[in-house]
Amino acid sequence: MKQTLTALAVATATVVAWAQATTEGEVRKVDAAQQKITLKHGEIKHLDMPPMNMVFQVRDPSLLSQVKAGDKVRFTADKIGGAYVVTSIEVVK
Repeated sequence: MKQTLTALAVATATVVAWAQATTEGEVRKVDAAQQKITLKHGEIKHLDMPPMNMVFQVRDPSLLSQVKAGDKVRFTADKIGGAYVVTSIEVVK
């Protein structure tokens, strides 16, 4: 029972952390050749970044095939090696 509760607590903390780190935005441009995406996004609190239009690199180029210009999205981003990088993205329906 104690192991089950511990696993549940870890899973809940992971979901809460992901939800807090996600940002909503709109895809402005997808550049598969350069492995970049331009997003109009809301505030990204953990990066201390205000809402703006911005070009991001992507961690996994296959993410770009999931979206197109005009899509409303929810995404996560981090600063990796000095660059701002989208680490996950999903279309909001």
